[in-house]
Formats: sequence, C-alpha cells, structure tokens
Amino acid sequence: MPPNTTNTLFTLPVIGLSFAITTYGKAVDWVIDRALAADAVYAVSAANAHVAALARSEKDFGDVMRRFDLVCPDGMPIVWCLNLYLPREQRLVERVCGPTLMLETFRKTEGDQRVSHFIFGGKQSTIDQMVARFTNLFPSSRIAGSYSPPFGEWSEEEKRKIIQKIQDSGANMIWVGLGCPKQERWIIENKDLLPPGVYFAVGAAFTFHSGEIRQAPTVLQKFGLEWVYRLLMEPRRLFRRYLVYNSLFIYYMIHDALTE
Repeated sequence: MPPNTTNTLFTLPVIGLSFAITTYGKAVDWVIDRALAADAVYAVSAANAHVAALARSEKDFGDVMRRFDLVCPDGMPIVWCLNLYLPREQRLVERVCGPTLMLETFRKTEGDQRVSHFIFGGKQSTIDQMVARFTNLFPSSRIAGSYSPPFGEWSEEEKRKIIQKIQDSGANMIWVGLGCPKQERWIIENKDLLPPGVYFAVGAAFTFHSGEIRQAPTVLQKFGLEWVYRLLMEPRRLFRRYLVYNSLFIYYMIHDALTE
C-alpha cells in the first residue's frame, strides 16, 4: 500500500480515513506555512480511533473528514496501523495529539507577529483559564480574540456573528473546541464562508489546558491506554463512545485485513 503525497506530507488510509505520516515538528511547520500564506481556509484534525470509526460508519461524517487538509494520527492504535505499511526508517514513534499540537504550535510561533490565534468553543470559564495559562507560558504570543458560543443549536444570526468575530480578529490560527463531531462539521460546513486561516479541530484540548480535566499519564498514552484513563475519569459521558467505536475500529481493521 504505497503512500500518496498530499500537501507535501505522505498519507496512508486507516479503515478508510487518510492520515498524514507526520511528527509534531512536521505538522507544526505545515500549519505555519499555510497560516502565513493566508490564501485559503485549511482544516486540520488530530483524529483517533473514535473519529476514524465514526467516519467509516457514518457516510456524511466520512464526507466531512475527507475535506480536511491535514489529519494527524492522534492515538497509538492509529500509529501502529500506519506502521504496518511503512518501511522501518519511516515508522512513527509517537502520535500527534490535539492538545500537544496546540502547545507545540504556540511554542513555535511565540514572538512571531505574523501569527495570531483565536479561541472558539467551550465555556467562558474554560476559555478564560486556558488563555491565562497560555499567556503565562507564551507571553509573546498573540491571542487576537475568543468566543464562547451559546449551548445547543445556533440561529443563522449567531452563525454569522461567529464568523464575523473571527474575521474582525484578524487571526490566522483558529482553535475550535466544540467536541466531536460538531467541531469537524462546523469547520467544513462553513469552509467557503470563513476568513482564510488554519482551523484546528482540537476537541478536549481546551479542558486539558484549562486544567479542568487531567490528561492521562505519559506511560498510558505511549501504550495506547489513554482511553482507559479517560473512561475512568468520565465514565457516564465516554462509556458508549469507547464501547461502540473502539469495537467498530477493531471490526473494520479485521474486515479490511481479510478483504485486501
């Protein structure tokens, strides 16, 4: 299964979703180049087994994910699957998860006045805590604006208001934390209306960076067991997700291996 070249990064499919063969360094360089070009809307996702299984099982969401310009392998099961088809010297040694991608992007762009950030999604208290932390960690970074949208479905007026706030901020890196699959759908459904920039679907990054939820210990992440930690932390919210979609991921992997 030879890799395909897309936007200078190789990609390989895992249960039908194409993932970039990338590291944090390469991914950050990719998004900085696109943000500085300011010539289009670029959609970036850090997708795990749940996202891949959802994209495979729900055609409309699969169509959404296929319009993303960069899909990073967030989750060691994704990394392991990709490595099955890569020569030893190209194999990945770590995943590229949304929260860390956010940190690394802020770190690499700190002090670069050509880059500014917009934070969109989550509760206002979550945004406030995260912005305070990032201001402390990266004092020379520019956070041009933020917005906590109302809960539930948005009116057409609210949708226009959101886009206008991003436009007015002048930001070229927009971090979207609305939860999966809402954040991915919002980016793609509005891709032709949004101002140019890089739009990141980063899910739980906001709650991790605000300190509301602790991220799994590194050793659990390394061995692909972050889902166990998160399930223990939020069993009622995440039980069905992991039971259904982790099982679907395994099923699709076996199915595809037997039918290749």
